[in-house]
Amino acid sequence: MNFTARSQSLKITGIAEFGSSKMRLIPRSVSALLVLAATSGFAKADVSELSTEALAAMIADDVIVIDVRRDDEWKRTGMVAGSHPITFFDARGRYDVADWLSQVEAISEGDERTRKVVLICARGVRSSKIAKLLDKRLGFEEIYNVTDGINHWIDVGKPVEKFTP
Repeated sequence: MNFTARSQSLKITGIAEFGSSKMRLIPRSVSALLVLAATSGFAKADVSELSTEALAAMIADDVIVIDVRRDDEWKRTGMVAGSHPITFFDARGRYDVADWLSQVEAISEGDERTRKVVLICARGVRSSKIAKLLDKRLGFEEIYNVTDGINHWIDVGKPVEKFTP
């Protein structure tokens, strides 16, 4: 996607891509927000990779666990108990950062950037990409990616709950 962001004397123009999928067209104001967030000096933490066992231990803490898969995947495998189903990528690989963040804010009472946020997908690939976006561009402080995803969680016999829309 081509974008242009301006802030007084700052002008940035380019093509935004996310992995091998092109980013969905989003309003210029959101593009500008993303660019400004990336350059504004937010406190940033590195993304921490999390094993299945570490996730099981962290669930008892006050963490936000977000399952970023699609509803067809949640229906097929179930979800980690207590996790929040918030799809990031659609079936075509498109996404809407502003919409996704508004859903995250709705479940976290506005303090999502300072709380521990754990992302999980099927195998840890999509959640890893999203974690890097949240960390490097949007200033989240504690981001965790479940390295092997829900598939490994299920393979080692961890419990899942049925997804109900």
